[in-house]
Amino acid sequence: MIDWPLAELLPHAGDMILIDQVLAFDEEQIHTRLTVRAGGLFNREDGSLPAWVGVELMAQSVAAYAGCRARLLGDPVVLGFLLGTRKFECNVEHFPAGTELHIHALRSLEDDNGMGVFECHLTGPGIHATARLNVFRPPQADHYLAQPTSETRHV
Repeated sequence: MIDWPLAELLPHAGDMILIDQVLAFDEEQIHTRLTVRAGGLFNREDGSLPAWVGVELMAQSVAAYAGCRARLLGDPVVLGFLLGTRKFECNVEHFPAGTELHIHALRSLEDDNGMGVFECHLTGPGIHATARLNVFRPPQADHYLAQPTSETRHV
């Protein structure tokens, strides 16, 4: 189990941090978990989470993987982007409140330009979801988010 606070591993804040804990990680993979709690940003009226939130849970697990690696190297945690997903499949429509979910993300590709591919699995009692996430961590993420100034705008 990793004791680092998630807020130090993820470039998210407050209620946007959906995973509860990093269980383990190494150079190739990460294992995380969460317990579905009612009252969150994405919960349905009955407290459950729609299955499509599974993609975000997988993406946050990948972000936590990058955060753990950065922390080990003494580097700052930087922003990354979920470019897309392929083959998201889930055998349920929602994750019931109180359910403990486990996410495993395995790096299958990462290049020097910041592009990466992760094979992800989300499991719980009677629940299985899989997806392949395409992610991008640009070398200078702040440039991607900066608003153009009047000096850089071209008309």
